[in-house]
Order: sequence, then structure tokens, then C-alpha cells
Amino acid sequence: MEEDDGVAMNHKIELIKRTTLLEGFSENKIQSFLKSGNFRVVTYKKNAVIHFDGDVCTKLELLLSGSVMVERIEEDGNFLTVSEIKANDMIGGSLLYSNHPYYPMTVVAQSDTIVLEIEKEILFRLLSNNPWFLRLYLEYTSNRTFLLGYRLKSYVHKTIREHLMDYLKLESIKQNSKCIVLSTTKKVLAEQIGVQRTSLSRELAKMKKEGLVDFDSKTITLL
Repeated sequence: MEEDDGVAMNHKIELIKRTTLLEGFSENKIQSFLKSGNFRVVTYKKNAVIHFDGDVCTKLELLLSGSVMVERIEEDGNFLTVSEIKANDMIGGSLLYSNHPYYPMTVVAQSDTIVLEIEKEILFRLLSNNPWFLRLYLEYTSNRTFLLGYRLKSYVHKTIREHLMDYLKLESIKQNSKCIVLSTTKKVLAEQIGVQRTSLSRELAKMKKEGLVDFDSKTITLL
């Protein structure tokens, strides 16, 4: 991580104004926050760990550009990608004022990422002095908590095949084709589904034998 002094002030303000959470603040106000250090812009290189499992959450982080992955390793060794956080979303919003403000999973930069940091006490003052901002913050954190809970619930109750078929059906719609061109490696796909690479390969082989799919190194075709 490094403080992003290389980004011009005007560009920082432009990025911040693009976020739904902060677009209600004037450019002059945002500039004042940046100059005083109340807002701090930092960058992370691709694959950098932003937070480890167990780190204390002391600030709100808003993604201005790039994306990060929330990941965990399950007891059986499976590597589970719980969610992807993209620009205009937040990290730590639901944890910050918790009685147990510790990250339950690891947060990793999926690409070069620019993040806006707002310390806990500064954020509290902003929330107290701006009712409209408080409402937005509560909506954001509530929606985020619901979506994360729904995603975890779906992982608990679905088989590898069900996860894989959900992915393939969605990609088939996006690509308007039964032949789905993989945008990631099968290793990354396995991580997104929450299984080991070998488990994914075994399931694909079973599905091919049963006449459900055909595949090569770069595509999977729904039959």
C-alpha cells in the first residue's frame, strides 16, 4: 500500500465524486477533506493483501477504481471467493462500529486499485452532521450485509455441479451462446465456485460423460 500522491488533486476529486456515497459533497468540501487528511487516497498493486483474516477494522474504505476479492480457506482446504468488490463499493462498512470489528476473511486486490480511506472518528462526525449521508451509509451497509449473507447461504446448500451450472447458464446468457468462452483459467473459476481445481475437473469430466457439457482448455459448451 502507498499513499497516492501521484494522482492529481482534481483527479482524486473526480474519482470521489463518482461514488454514490459521497457525490452529495461539494468539490470544495472534498478538496478540504483531502488537504486536511480527513480523506486519504491510497493505492494497492494487483494481488496485494489489503486485510488479513483477523485484522481490526479501523476505517471505512471506498473503492475509487479497480476491484478486490473477499476470500477464505475452508476447513477442508477449499479456497472460497466469497465476493468481489468493485469501484463505488465499500470495505469495512458493516464492521466498523461492531463490538467485534475484525475482518473474518482476507481481502486481496484483484487488480491495481485506488482506495479512499476515512478513519472511524472522522466518519462518525460526517454521519452525525449530515443526515442524508447517514441514510445513504445505512442503506449501503444494510444491502451489503444482505447480499453477503445470501451468497454464503447459497454456497452452503449447493453442490459443485449446481454452482457450475449457475455460472455456465449466466455466462451463456451474457455471451448469447451455448459455447462459453472462459474469461478466466479453470483454477480461478474453481476459486470463484469455492472448490479445489481437481474437484472442478472431476465434476466437468462427469458432466461430459453424462452428455451435459463438452469442453476444451478455453471453452465449455452446454449440450
